[in-house]
Amino acid sequence: MSLLSGINDFFGLDIGTSAIRVVQLNGASLSRYGSVPVDAKLAASDAVPDQQKVAEIIRNLIGQAKVSSKNVAVGIPSNKVFTTVVDMDRLPQRELEKTIQYQVENYIPMQLSEAKFDWAMLGDSPKDKAKIELLISSVGKKYVEQRLDMLESIGLNVIAFEPDSLALTRALTPPNTLTAQLLLDIGNDATDLVISLFGMPRLIRSIPTGSSALIRAAIQNLNIDETQAKQFVFKFGLSEDKLEGQVFKAIVGSVDSLIGEVDKSIKFFMARYTGVNIEKAIVAGGASVLPNFPLYLANKTGLNVEIGNAWRNVSIPSSRQNDLMAIANHFPVAAGLAERVV
Repeated sequence: MSLLSGINDFFGLDIGTSAIRVVQLNGASLSRYGSVPVDAKLAASDAVPDQQKVAEIIRNLIGQAKVSSKNVAVGIPSNKVFTTVVDMDRLPQRELEKTIQYQVENYIPMQLSEAKFDWAMLGDSPKDKAKIELLISSVGKKYVEQRLDMLESIGLNVIAFEPDSLALTRALTPPNTLTAQLLLDIGNDATDLVISLFGMPRLIRSIPTGSSALIRAAIQNLNIDETQAKQFVFKFGLSEDKLEGQVFKAIVGSVDSLIGEVDKSIKFFMARYTGVNIEKAIVAGGASVLPNFPLYLANKTGLNVEIGNAWRNVSIPSSRQNDLMAIANHFPVAAGLAERVV
């Protein structure tokens, strides 16, 4: 959802539920980056005082990271965005634009007067060659206006709002990729799922299971406090041979619930795009590095699984290679926002 075009000097801002991250590029090279933890309740709050606190955290992060631009592309969390793929009649561009304006309310779960929407043409419909396939995204005007006010209050110029799922796809898939890929960004409260084809999202979901669900399961099943639960989950994960498999047994039900939703999404995708195989799964986010999680996911889905690299399409300094690769699974949304063409 671009507000301006032709601006090259900007940075990507990912306001997550557990951290806020920024990435600035110089061409295709990493210029600046940074992150800071944030309280999940604070990040999710609509209250003006809380928004002001978040704004101040962002201001301090920008200063610490030495970001040089005031122009910013901002991610919109998947739980705030409705995205769908629809088939429409093949029409000349002007007629298509008018038709979308007229029909879009049939495809989004809110009144058009309360929403901002954007669309992109994906290509031929896989179901009817006489039609084309469109990606339509919508977000509440009130949410966007609140974010805009918050960021302008610290002197930033918002040049674009974009769904996290689009930024995620841009960062984690190679340019001009010809295959379907499953992307999972496992956050604190939810997991963003995207299945992309030819480098564009074809299926987008937000699954309400994240690392906090695994920690709650460990607290309940092992009768330990939250601090211990976090340590156990991220140290032992799905390793059946550690602590007599107690952590594995405590959290595997929650992991299986997540993978069950992933499996449903794969089947839904395959039913629409018959004959298309998903090449691999790419996992990002904090829980992506849980011990044995990639292997467990691979065994359950039959897919090759790799850890997401936010710097896949970005040149990074060789002197910082180890440091940057260690955090590469946390930065795909911020990096994808910084890579967009506006």
